[in-house]
Amino acid sequence: MISKEIIAEKYKEIQDEITQALEKLDGKATFQEELWEREGGGGGRTRVIQHGNILEKGGVNFSAVHGQLPAPIKKAFGVEEDEFFATGVSIVIHPNNPWVPIIHMNIRYFELNSEIRWFGGGIDLTPHYIQQEDAQYFHRELKAVCDRYKDSFYTDFKAWADNYFFIKHREETRGIGGIFYDKLTPEKAGVSEEEIFNFSCDLGRLFPKVYSELVNRNRDKAFSDREKNWQLLRRGRYVEFNLVYDAGTKFGLETNGRIESILMSLPEQANWFYNFQVEPGSLEEETLSLLKKGVNWV
Repeated sequence: MISKEIIAEKYKEIQDEITQALEKLDGKATFQEELWEREGGGGGRTRVIQHGNILEKGGVNFSAVHGQLPAPIKKAFGVEEDEFFATGVSIVIHPNNPWVPIIHMNIRYFELNSEIRWFGGGIDLTPHYIQQEDAQYFHRELKAVCDRYKDSFYTDFKAWADNYFFIKHREETRGIGGIFYDKLTPEKAGVSEEEIFNFSCDLGRLFPKVYSELVNRNRDKAFSDREKNWQLLRRGRYVEFNLVYDAGTKFGLETNGRIESILMSLPEQANWFYNFQVEPGSLEEETLSLLKKGVNWV
């Protein structure tokens, strides 16, 4: 059994690796760090980058918190125990250029007692304009990590992501998905706890490689007001999902989490156009046509 201290320390290392890689990628902005403590127990390191060459706003957060589990969470989990421990790294990056995608990653570990402990997380991509070669590259890289651990991981976790990152009131996916898993235990996964932990770490270390590639493919592409307005509209969809459906946001709010860290995922700017209609045959229409569950990118 891996100790929660070892898991938390490894996740802190991954936060360091990712922030260093993103600063190098941007070339201008640096992360500002804020150390915080949670009133009920534990704390974290919030790192935010803003107004860079590439990164308009982004956060790479680490937390390790413990304390009393609130009654609504106990009921949702179907448990009686009070003392919980949770640690993880959470990332959201909003770029300046509409041709560069939004990206989100989360790896986390939750422990209630020696019997109730699990891992969750995943990576998903939200392009403002879906470019099929980029989507295929992204999903191939995720599949390669999954395949190192179990043949069924990619298929299962991709479907999970398609279902999870779905904006029901819009009937569209948030982006092109990726992989997502939650409450993963050795019994559910069919692999050891150590392998699940290593899998989560490999996902974390995949992040800078994949996002650097996607940024460098698109960072120098020109854009006009048309593309910028579309980007702001797509950011609005991102906000809708995070505030209405995202489980991590709900958990943070219900466990008296730090508001600035919880809402770090929101963009600096977003728009909502009334009854916006895309032009037939446009790139915007093509993107909407691909915001569906079950698209095979590999």
